[in-house]
Amino acid sequence: MGRKRFITDSYPVVKKREGPPGHSKGELAPELGKDTQSLSQEEAKLELLRQFDLAWEYGPCTGITRMQRWHRADQMGLKPPLEVHQVLKTHPEDPRFQFRSGQLSGEPGPSLVAATLWSA
Repeated sequence: MGRKRFITDSYPVVKKREGPPGHSKGELAPELGKDTQSLSQEEAKLELLRQFDLAWEYGPCTGITRMQRWHRADQMGLKPPLEVHQVLKTHPEDPRFQFRSGQLSGEPGPSLVAATLWSA
């Protein structure tokens, strides 16, 4: 019987090439100025809304807008965050703010699809 073969016997050894000195993947992008700040503020607002979506103490969020969910929780005395209401009031026509997207499944949720169809 011959010697025991390994899968690594079929493939050549490839060594990684080192990049030029001073270059690393961990470098941060240079500051872009005011546009980056407004984008980060918008991202912070969207993150606040995502956290509201994940908070089960305000009830289920399937099939309704964030504003409807906020009002329902308020009427039930669950004390939803006022910051969420302010963000929703400042972006009444933007579906990114009004509707929860199905980021976990990679597809938009039913509310976002309905909003897209109605706005067309």
